Amino acid sequence: MGEVTCLPRSTEDTLWAVIASVGKTHRVADVYANRVAALADRTWREQQVRAYEAFLRGAGQKVPHYSVTPIRRADLPRKWTPLPALGFLRGQFV
Repeated sequence: MGEVTCLPRSTEDTLWAVIASVGKTHRVADVYANRVAALADRTWREQQVRAYEAFLRGAGQKVPHYSVTPIRRADLPRKWTPLPALGFLRGQFV
């Protein structure tokens, strides 16, 4: 009775999501198995947005902001697909 066993935590259901936000609209841009990969993707997306920031502001479009948060696989929309970093340049926030 003195033994303490630790059950492995179920992490296969938890992913790290890069969230794109424009105003009150939030979309899952991409998902990763670990936080380091999600942070790297967020950094890359922010660099892409900075490169086109003057163009976006000149065109009257809002500049997206990116964040990283844990997400459960079950919380992803049913037909979710990754959001391209510059997909918002088509005049809509995909």
